Amino acid sequence: MRIHLCIAASCFALLTGCATPPKETIGQNKLTAGQVSLTLKKNITSQQEVIDSFGAPNLVTQSADGDETWTYQKHAVVANSSSSGIGATIILLGGSSSTSGFEQSSRTITLIIKFRELNGVKTVVDFSSRSSSF
Repeated sequence: MRIHLCIAASCFALLTGCATPPKETIGQNKLTAGQVSLTLKKNITSQQEVIDSFGAPNLVTQSADGDETWTYQKHAVVANSSSSGIGATIILLGGSSSTSGFEQSSRTITLIIKFRELNGVKTVVDFSSRSSSF
């Protein structure tokens, strides 16, 4: 009996050690449509504030007049699986039911921010964002 308990405990420890918590695939910076509208204010928000909120951009370009454009693009895939089961046994009568499902969705957000130097500080002068889910 004691050996069965040791084997069961070992199996449990092995299986729980393999489990990993879900990861945030959008990134640590929480780039969402709501966060964009709360953070970015035209002619007010500085480049440093943008970096503090969203991290480094994916792409940086500069126009001939010195204005910078930063592009952020984040993609996340969310997968959910669920299962449920009901079972009953009564003398000579039995029944069971079970269901399982898997659902996967994707979402993408693209943010484009234009900066211009105002009073010696590069500041947001325009921005646009697009998001999609499927």
